[in-house]
Amino acid sequence: MNRSLLALAAAAALAVTACSVTPAADAPAADGAPQKVTLQLQWFTQGQFAGYFAAVDQGFYAEQGLEVEIKEGGVDIVPQTVLAQGQADYAIAWVPKALASREQGAGITDVAQVFQRSGTYQVSFAGSGIASAADLAGKKVGNWGFGNEFELFAGMTGAGLTPAADVTLVQQQFDMQALLSGEIDAAQAMSYNEYAQVLEATNPATGQLYQPADFSVINWEEAGTAMLQDAIWANTERLADPAYQDTTVKFIAASLKGWAYCRDNVESCRDIVVAAGSTLGASHQLWQVNEVNKLIWPAPAAGAGTIDEAAWARTVQVARTAVNADGQTVLTKDPDAMAYSNDYVTRALELLDADGVDVAGADYTPEQVTLNPGGS
Repeated sequence: MNRSLLALAAAAALAVTACSVTPAADAPAADGAPQKVTLQLQWFTQGQFAGYFAAVDQGFYAEQGLEVEIKEGGVDIVPQTVLAQGQADYAIAWVPKALASREQGAGITDVAQVFQRSGTYQVSFAGSGIASAADLAGKKVGNWGFGNEFELFAGMTGAGLTPAADVTLVQQQFDMQALLSGEIDAAQAMSYNEYAQVLEATNPATGQLYQPADFSVINWEEAGTAMLQDAIWANTERLADPAYQDTTVKFIAASLKGWAYCRDNVESCRDIVVAAGSTLGASHQLWQVNEVNKLIWPAPAAGAGTIDEAAWARTVQVARTAVNADGQTVLTKDPDAMAYSNDYVTRALELLDADGVDVAGADYTPEQVTLNPGGS
């Protein structure tokens, strides 16, 4: 029995549902009325989620007969939990965090792996002598915690370091102030967000904005300890329902069309995100959309959103073996067969291909973005 059929059979056999309310995607729509769907983001409105906002703005969800409400995330919101509890129809979450929730009982399935590459960096000043994970020995190393730290810990462990003993670990805020002020030697950053923050800051030695040459970057994708990040997650139990399966395919298709639009219309998606209520500035959002595109495009030959088995296996391996400062791993065992499925994204890509949408982006070339002070 293949992965998807096994998932559906097992889900149908469950006697207890995690949904406390009738989900919008399962509720019948009136004749001609769009199907109402709720998407839970994992963070605040920003370019990280531009494709979903573009799919609303450009009418791609409407083309599929969907009316999508996007719910903003935040520090205290766990999107996969919101999904598992029936308070959203779909959620965006990093794979290791979602798998940890699944191991603890959350019935969720990765149905489209939007980000194919990791955007996590460890950033230090160029003169710090930090060019690799091994160079972090004896340094003050910032990290956010909350499950964001495992690529860093895997990198240090792979370099022969014992993180709890060989470096000074510092709880880092979700900004770069500790690095810029010299409180820490290396800071955790996303390529599309916090890294831009240091390039939007003024170098006191020159009076001009910092430049990339002023910093040294460890890219965990290049270092080999990267983990899969933003994915579209669906409710596992509800995937036994043909109506929810159909909605899932339509939702994925429209979402990926939104991302294809942002690949080809970076400035338009910048404007869409700003209009959606982002608190970050326009140049920062342009940078963010551009950098997120690099994590999606070029897509696998099979098309955007396809879950690559090798990348999945690497993520699971890091999640099971990398130990944080508390001696904990993300996972204690391999996820079961219902943890992901390519069936729905494959059907969605067939819809897009028939519509003439470029789902691979083989010729993708990123833009050159100029940041303004403070990201304005």
